[in-house]
Amino acid sequence: MGQYTASQRKNVRILLVGDAGVGKTSLILSLVSEEYPEEVPPRAEEITIPANVTPEQVPTSIVDYSALEQTDEALGVEINKAHVVCIVYAVNDDDSLDRITSHWLPLVREKCNPSLESEADGVEREEESAGGSGGEREPLRKPIVLVGNKIDMIEYSTMDSVLAIMEDYPEIESCVECSAKTLHNISEMFYYAQKAVLHPTSPLYMMEEQELTPACKKSLVRIFKICDIDGDNLLNDYELNLFQRRCFNTPLQPQILDEVKAVIQKNVPDGIYNDAVTLKGFLFLHCLFIQRGRNETTWAVLRRFGYNDQLDMCQEYLKPPLKIPPGSSTELSHRGQQFLIAVFERYDRDGDGALSPDEHKMLFSTCPSSPWSYSTDIRKSCPINETTGWVTLHGWLCRWTLMTLIDVVKTMEYLAYLGFNVHENDSQLAAIHVTRERRIDLAKRQSSRSVYKCHVIGPKGSGKTGLCRGFLVDDMSKLIGKEFKTNVVHCINSVQVYGQEKHLILRDIDVRHALDPLQPQEVNCDVACLVYDSSNPRSFEYVARIYIKYYAESKIPVMIVGTKCDMDERRQDYLMQPSEFCEKYKLLPPHLFSLKTNKKELYTKLATMAAFPHLRQFGLMTEDPKLWWKAGLGVAAATMLGFIVLKTISAAGAHSR
Repeated sequence: MGQYTASQRKNVRILLVGDAGVGKTSLILSLVSEEYPEEVPPRAEEITIPANVTPEQVPTSIVDYSALEQTDEALGVEINKAHVVCIVYAVNDDDSLDRITSHWLPLVREKCNPSLESEADGVEREEESAGGSGGEREPLRKPIVLVGNKIDMIEYSTMDSVLAIMEDYPEIESCVECSAKTLHNISEMFYYAQKAVLHPTSPLYMMEEQELTPACKKSLVRIFKICDIDGDNLLNDYELNLFQRRCFNTPLQPQILDEVKAVIQKNVPDGIYNDAVTLKGFLFLHCLFIQRGRNETTWAVLRRFGYNDQLDMCQEYLKPPLKIPPGSSTELSHRGQQFLIAVFERYDRDGDGALSPDEHKMLFSTCPSSPWSYSTDIRKSCPINETTGWVTLHGWLCRWTLMTLIDVVKTMEYLAYLGFNVHENDSQLAAIHVTRERRIDLAKRQSSRSVYKCHVIGPKGSGKTGLCRGFLVDDMSKLIGKEFKTNVVHCINSVQVYGQEKHLILRDIDVRHALDPLQPQEVNCDVACLVYDSSNPRSFEYVARIYIKYYAESKIPVMIVGTKCDMDERRQDYLMQPSEFCEKYKLLPPHLFSLKTNKKELYTKLATMAAFPHLRQFGLMTEDPKLWWKAGLGVAAATMLGFIVLKTISAAGAHSR
């Protein structure tokens, strides 16, 4: 996929209004025929100019208005259908100039109705997204171009009067004097009208204050941060060249770069520092572009970074469509992981291998908000530096892996905020890997996934939350006696399954009452861990009932775990003891677990069962390590066979060439 650019309008509709006799119809006919018409009808028919003959390569419709042939209601409809309104006055008629402010500008404002405009366009206006400019918006107004016709009849200019009007009406994009008779500035007039639609000024610049709008400034600050690869708050020559290539597909010539820096230095003394462009210099440069009428340059940058005409980030940019077949899951691709590693290392300013709260906050400063809470979520759901409590690179990747599995749309959204589309020159789809369907894994007796979801289910007080949290720490004994008061239900870490790194996500299923039914999303997973308290004689019955009701007839691997095995094991008040139950239902014997022992083989077994959902058919119904080791040989053999097949195919291909 090539560069992404936020979509613009697919056509432009220009409406000409003004008093009778100012030359609206003559302007249209002169443009089309390239000569002044001898006979002028009351109103010109609507014409459409093909894209290939317009400067912006967009089909353009030009619509005339006549008070003799149209009602006020019809005019209101046409104003709403138009993308830009050209108010025409005669430069030799002061009354027509005065009517711009006394009649036409108020009329256009009055008739503008955004909902009617959307209906006329056949599209719905995008709702303001989380990535937008924020705060209260200015009312949406129709862009306007003031056109002074009959310049051939006078020897002076009306521009001073028109510029005064522009200060009071921010929707006026530009003004131009022309002549339908001599064809002077006719093409320019329609170009300005087209430009007012495709590259409007009002969202970018405040005429009265002579500075960028808050929304534009906020968008450009985000762009600056994304392009600041080394995170030093400066854009050096290398970063500026990358920016130029990404936005305009062309390198920045050294001479031009020096000239740009000289202009910034002259106007903004602190716009250049150590021969690099500061944020102030970057913002000034775009302000200068707009002041010189080069709106298209700033718009090209904004659209390249995903912004629409309202300076919201486009939904199609944030959330490209991703097809996920039933039974498939979503993981980070290699490109996605490498991008996230680069982002982490850029913001790990002190190089200690962990993100402090301030570094974490700075990292997500290009986003509307952080995707998770640093103090509760990320520190409770993934591995952290146990000395400082800060998230490590390993924990960082784990947390993204978790979000990609459970909410891939949110992952794509935040990758866009962080600049994946720009740095990778591709959409976020390149950062996502969709796994094959689980039914295929079952048929092939091996999973191709690297991320597995394990549901940890058990009665209250069984120790399942401690079991989940123990997955994240080196010394589980430190968790003994702790109360886990948090709504974080997922814990993720990596484990080695026969030499391959896998991510295991433990989801703590909170069941308040023993008779509460489980929802389908609470049952379905890659492996289920049913937990009972081995020191509580009434604990196992709940686990047994859960298994019989939800898992006995399913193909989901199940492991039964008896926690608190450091305490006296009690006989369970159930018709079968746990070991007998497991034997009857052909499950692995109950795995005894305790935070005190600090043994973590449980998590490896769970990941292995998820990777081999047909585990029962392997006959692995004992704790014999030799049998688990034989399963590992199966993984190695399958991997080696894959390399052999690939090599054979490659050799055959080379031979055929």
